[in-house]
Amino acid sequence: MIVRPRLHWLRMLFVWRGSVLGRILPQLALTTGLAAAVTAVDGVVFGFRINLTVAPFTLLGIALAIFLGFRNSVSYDRWWEARKLWGAVLNDARSLARQVQSLADTDEATRRRFALGVIAFVHALKHQLRETPAETDLARLLPPEWLPRVAAARYKPAVILVMLGGLLRGLRFEEPVRILAMDGHLGRLNESLGGCERIASTPIPFAYSVILHRTAYLYSFLLPFGLVGTVGAPTPLIVAFVSYTFFALEALAEEIQDPFGMEHNDLALDAMSVMIETTVLEMLGETRLPDPVAADHFLLR
Repeated sequence: MIVRPRLHWLRMLFVWRGSVLGRILPQLALTTGLAAAVTAVDGVVFGFRINLTVAPFTLLGIALAIFLGFRNSVSYDRWWEARKLWGAVLNDARSLARQVQSLADTDEATRRRFALGVIAFVHALKHQLRETPAETDLARLLPPEWLPRVAAARYKPAVILVMLGGLLRGLRFEEPVRILAMDGHLGRLNESLGGCERIASTPIPFAYSVILHRTAYLYSFLLPFGLVGTVGAPTPLIVAFVSYTFFALEALAEEIQDPFGMEHNDLALDAMSVMIETTVLEMLGETRLPDPVAADHFLLR
């Protein structure tokens, strides 16, 4: 995720890091070069001039812009839903840490084990979504007797929730009804896990992406032939601006449709996991806390 202060409007025009310009530069150069070639040969080769009307391109361009806008809206909805799910994970982790500290009538070691298990769930969820190894984080957070079962599991966060449920059953409360409140937060963590898995395992239909991709590229490749007869020499410049808009919208939608990845505009799961770990440890009274994840040239992982 790119995190940086609001820039002056002039500097914003030349920002490179975090934009999709680097991804679309080859395509942009190709369409602009084609437009320049069409402009150069118009009326030169055998005196032939291209006299197409721009009306079809106007209609197609409007329709394409609407569909690309819808595609970006769908991708952003997935990104924002993922962020809300991780916000819910933060809230439930804090609630569980608070309740095990203030409501459970048990020893400090058991309280700490439960809270560290909640932190382990958060890191396991991050690693599952990013398909990265979780062993290092789990080894430092989980009790040794939990590790073999969790390490062998395909869906580690779900297994950790089962282990936390078993630990919760052994806690003592002055009022037994309080265990239901904590179990409710475990249930909501399970719902957040399922919501994240739903987003990660259900991509936008491939055929929908293909038709928009083909239409955007065909439109950009054919646009010079519709403009050169009426616009003339500025045709490459206009084609470059129009192509940039369509290519950039498509590239951005493709990037944020998977919000759990490692690209520039994906969610900063590393930073959020460490933040949740820090806040839970502070609620336990810990003073040795992990360092916050720092942004690398405005890029926060």
